[in-house]
Amino acid sequence: MKVKFYPPHIMLQEFINCVMIVHAESPSSMVSPYPPSPQNSLFFYINDRIKVQKDGDSNFVLQPGSVVVGPQLTRVTLDVNKNHKAVRVGFHPGGLHRMLGISMAEMIDGSYDAADVFGNELKEINERLLEAEDFDGIHAVIESFLLKKAKSLRRALPFDLAMLELLKMSGNLPVEQMASLACLSLRQFERICKERIGLPPKLFARVVRFSKAYRLRENHQDVSWTHIAYESGYFDQMHLIRDFKQFAGVAPGIIQKELEQTPIRLQAGLRL
Repeated sequence: MKVKFYPPHIMLQEFINCVMIVHAESPSSMVSPYPPSPQNSLFFYINDRIKVQKDGDSNFVLQPGSVVVGPQLTRVTLDVNKNHKAVRVGFHPGGLHRMLGISMAEMIDGSYDAADVFGNELKEINERLLEAEDFDGIHAVIESFLLKKAKSLRRALPFDLAMLELLKMSGNLPVEQMASLACLSLRQFERICKERIGLPPKLFARVVRFSKAYRLRENHQDVSWTHIAYESGYFDQMHLIRDFKQFAGVAPGIIQKELEQTPIRLQAGLRL
């Protein structure tokens, strides 16, 4: 599995976290759980498209060639083709809202064909990605597209900087402190959070904390759950178990077994 991260261009840094390109090959298709992440994303599937099974559904659904993913609260299962080459554009909190101008609350647990969101230009982007010779060529296509979108970006608010601070603290900031950093009353902060993030601030903070714990487990199979709970800022291990059951759909012990059977790590390299 080859993975390369590209830091955003200086003109993109205020709303883009990073661009990740991945190429994974295996003798057969790979089925992998994919839990909620605090990071809204734009995916481009360069080779074969993936299939997604939502929690509670029995069937896998073939995805478009490019997909916009909003706030996620429930995990999905991915059926990844044996020659998986894809790009993930990860947004800072509020970044996708600033680019699209719609309430993120409307996109909870949703994924949308990017061609429906951005129009015909996505067809050209997908064709250029197929023609790119290497990771750097792929990145050049994506960066050009994002720089074009940056020209009509909605202005940043102190709120956006407050949410970046929340990420740095792994979700461990009191709501009152976040509101103060955003220069807003508590009620205003909660309203703007639902619009720009899609989730209430306390729930978003839980997703941030859970995501760090999950990535720690992916990266460090030999570390105890007690240590992971401590490193992620959980009050105790029972709070970690609660969040894993809600966001991953299973207890931490089951996650351990799933990861041992999963050939690829799609969240291990996630950068927040």
